[in-house]
Order: sequence, then C-alpha cells, then structure tokens
Amino acid sequence: MRNEDKKRQTGCPVAFGLDTFGDRWTLLVIREMMLRGKKTYSEFHEIDEAISTNILADRLKHLETEGIIEKSRDPENGRSFTYALTKKGIDLAPIVLEIIRWSGKYDDRPFAMKRVPNQIKKDRAGLEAKIRAGQP
Repeated sequence: MRNEDKKRQTGCPVAFGLDTFGDRWTLLVIREMMLRGKKTYSEFHEIDEAISTNILADRLKHLETEGIIEKSRDPENGRSFTYALTKKGIDLAPIVLEIIRWSGKYDDRPFAMKRVPNQIKKDRAGLEAKIRAGQP
C-alpha cells in the first residue's frame, strides 16, 4: 500500500502528478481504459504486462480515491464492478498521448509498438477527441 504520509510534501506539481498517476501500473490501467476500452478487473488483469492481482486491486483503489476513475456495479453481473474514467481521468489524455508520442519517437527496439504513436502523429486532435468522447 502507498505511504500516504509522504504524499505531496513538497508542493511540487511534478511530485503531485507522480503521486497521483505516475507509477508504471497506474498509467497502464489508465492506458487500458483510454485506448482499449477496458472496464472490468478481469480485463485489466489480462493485459500484456501481467499485473499481479494485489497490485491491480491497489491501483484501482488508488485511482478511485484520487477521483481518476469511478467504480459502479456491473449491470450485467451484479456481483462485479465496472470502472470508468472521470472527467479528471479523461483530462490525463494529453499526458498519456504525449508519453506515447515520446516513446514512439525514441523506442527503437524492434518489437516497439508503433500504431498509436503513428496515429498521434497523423491526427492527435482526432484521437484525443475520441478519447474524450469515450470511444477508445
């Protein structure tokens, strides 16, 4: 679990952002919601990066506490929950897209994914508009 006592002690905007959404797993959960339309715990658990169940549960709880996502009962399965980005979460779209753009520019590994960086290069505004409209 995160140490909330150490959070935002400096008042630095970069530190605030990192505390809120800046670790690997948190950003990958946000990516899955924004770009791949994932909504359920099981969908997040199946991502290529193989997030462990305890870390996934922690990150979802953290994102909900921070107001980045909201949790609601799954209308198709009342025992499960779905997760959705809030306005605060959707407002991270330019940051996520910029990380992807930067990575596409500098990641020269042969297996580096280039589809989304190429989309951003071609029509960043259109891609961001789709994300804001909830259309991954």
